[in-house]
Amino acid sequence: MSDTFSPDKRSWIMRQVKSKNTSPELRVRSLLHGMGYRFRLHRRDLPGAPDIVFPGRKKAIFVHGCFWHGHSCPRGSRLPKSNAEYWKKKIARNKERDQRHIEDLFDLGWETLVVWECEVKDTDSLRERLKRFLGPPRAQ
Repeated sequence: MSDTFSPDKRSWIMRQVKSKNTSPELRVRSLLHGMGYRFRLHRRDLPGAPDIVFPGRKKAIFVHGCFWHGHSCPRGSRLPKSNAEYWKKKIARNKERDQRHIEDLFDLGWETLVVWECEVKDTDSLRERLKRFLGPPRAQ
């Protein structure tokens, strides 16, 4: 099956996809802030430049898009029909890179949490998961 867009149009669409400050990431940040946590963003000096960083706790959170990072949910499992082999290889490389970043952070003494795009919708469950990962917020 061919793409409904021309190659130039598809290329333009794909270039519009952001890697930082995505909607799921903003929702997680808003939830964390409302829970009383304070954090840093996109620490480029750490492997993988985690989306949300708690330097004092040595904890980092990655907010991954299901499609781009190959999650096992329905959205992450669905590959595009056009250029499928390219996407299969690209997503496999992304998964390998993600795992390498998590291992590198572990070697540096950091704990990591991956929050998937599809998990952001269930705010109550996400809130509990974040609390378990981070522990209680510290007094300001």
